[in-house]
Amino acid sequence: MKKYLVGVFGLLSILSISFAQGPLEENPDRQLSLMSYNLKFASPTFQPPWEVRKEWQVDLIRKYDPDIIGTQEGLKEQIDYLADQLPEYVVVGEGRKGGDDDEHMAIFIKKDKFRLRELSSFQLSETPELIGSGPEVNPRMVTWVRLALINRPPPGEESPYPQDYRGKWENTREFYVFNTHYFNGRRDSLARYSASKLIHERVKNMERFGAWTPERPVFLLGDFNCHPGSAPYRVLAGEQELAGDALFEDTSTGHDDIDWILYKGSLEVLYYEEVDYQVGGEYPSDH
Repeated sequence: MKKYLVGVFGLLSILSISFAQGPLEENPDRQLSLMSYNLKFASPTFQPPWEVRKEWQVDLIRKYDPDIIGTQEGLKEQIDYLADQLPEYVVVGEGRKGGDDDEHMAIFIKKDKFRLRELSSFQLSETPELIGSGPEVNPRMVTWVRLALINRPPPGEESPYPQDYRGKWENTREFYVFNTHYFNGRRDSLARYSASKLIHERVKNMERFGAWTPERPVFLLGDFNCHPGSAPYRVLAGEQELAGDALFEDTSTGHDDIDWILYKGSLEVLYYEEVDYQVGGEYPSDH
């Protein structure tokens, strides 16, 4: 299996990955970057208000230019605004109560880099397939996609796919992205723990597409409302003494973050950076 090289930078959480065998800088068309970002819903009481913050968020995204963005808390108005301002992305996902209702776990995907091969969602509840299930107020969900990197050979190189490309799974560069937002508050600690168990189960069942294919890399992005080392974290990433049982590895270096990028697969982390974007001391989101 090919080795995937990964560089990660976060607070929002951004990561870059290469599907190339050579040095990263020699294969720019075979790299990708991912961002996890809580937009902060358009609350009428939050300051600065959305009308001020929305332009900052567009500027932030353009500055870092991620290929994939997993967003949390965005209401329909916010998601639609960002989609209009950032036409290089296609947006997938729906509200936590279905359709346009409630906060979205939307994923923004660069149109010119990826082919969307599979898209779905599930609720973080006892009935995962029932959209909107869970608490009446603030139900939680996961949006996930299976993506394929569009395979453009570097200048002067031929495509690895022959004209009759049947049976050429070894050239497929696919991966999964899961995006979520966990329950908030001390009394919801058991709900966060259960959410991690459900995601663990789902990822274990989906890490391969077909029994005949290699394992696909998986990335889990989100606002987890708990810190590395907590019980929900250990279900997914374990601890040092439990690393052999862990499903994911962690890209972050600190222990105070609630926004994580977790990953699994044949990956090598290159770097991690906390993005501290602000305008006049004000942030476009609350964290």
